[in-house]
Amino acid sequence: MLGGRRPFTLATTVRLEQALGVSLRKGQDVPPAAAPTNGDISPDGLGGYSRRSVAWLEGIYVTVRPSFGGDKDVIYAYRTEIAWEAAVSSLVFREGERQDAAYTQFGEVAVPNQSGHIYLVTNRHGQHRLITVSRPRISGEMYGIITTLLAGRGSLLTPIAAPIVFLPIKNIPAPSLGRVSSDDANYAVYREHLRRTTDEPFALFLPG
Repeated sequence: MLGGRRPFTLATTVRLEQALGVSLRKGQDVPPAAAPTNGDISPDGLGGYSRRSVAWLEGIYVTVRPSFGGDKDVIYAYRTEIAWEAAVSSLVFREGERQDAAYTQFGEVAVPNQSGHIYLVTNRHGQHRLITVSRPRISGEMYGIITTLLAGRGSLLTPIAAPIVFLPIKNIPAPSLGRVSSDDANYAVYREHLRRTTDEPFALFLPG
């Protein structure tokens, strides 16, 4: 990688950022057209929001979704931070403490006024992952859908969608991360939040 014969992997880039305390993605991930004209206003493509109007979204969340592994009862949890990044003049998100560190994601946050929803968008060389969630409830939770690719054998990738919840980390006294099974102290809480995603409903999954 240092010799330029192959690119840094996403996991390595994230680890380097954490170790150095700097962003290594400013030049490579943000095209020149996205450069802000006003340091406190996001690009139109992300909703044209001001920093002040989205400050309430900033924070660290426990992200909860069903596990994509073979056990349908296991829940997968990891940390997501949403923060303002002046270099791109918008909110960005970064995942951390994922058990499958190679699939750690980061990207931009769109907050358009029209839909009333929030979009966490990953775009790496044209390959997209999209999370669509509701505006936070009074206690800060956000509920919605993740649409991504499931890694199978070899190079096989399969589109997959699932409910997802962002829980403010301050609301979980001792958060469980990684694969969370039924004997975990937080399992019932995580399961209840996932159930609310479809029961209230914040998201709909239509039968085929």
